[in-house]
Amino acid sequence: LAAQGQFQEAVEELKKAGDFTAEPYATIGYVYGRMGRAADARNVIADLQEQSRKGYVAPTNFAKIYIGLGDKDQAFAWLEKGYQRRDFWLSFLKGDPIFDSLRSDPRFQDLVRRIGFPQ
Repeated sequence: LAAQGQFQEAVEELKKAGDFTAEPYATIGYVYGRMGRAADARNVIADLQEQSRKGYVAPTNFAKIYIGLGDKDQAFAWLEKGYQRRDFWLSFLKGDPIFDSLRSDPRFQDLVRRIGFPQ
């Protein structure tokens, strides 16, 4: 739904799932950013930072929210942290439409190369 621009519907469906572990919650943050609800997206970032004090939160989750907010520099900073920490979620980098807005950036191509994805 989010990839199709149906943001409100995407949030509603994600909330129905009732599982606010980091990954789906980060997707809600991404959608909030895309909807122009920057304060809500930043609240998700703050919540995930709080969760990270108690357990692991993948850096890619933060990157997704920054992508939604249109902050490519922060998104790449978090993707780099993910690369350094061998974040499992980077395995979805080439196929997940959330990353579409980054694909033309040379930093994205460099990250894809370093991860070892086939060209």
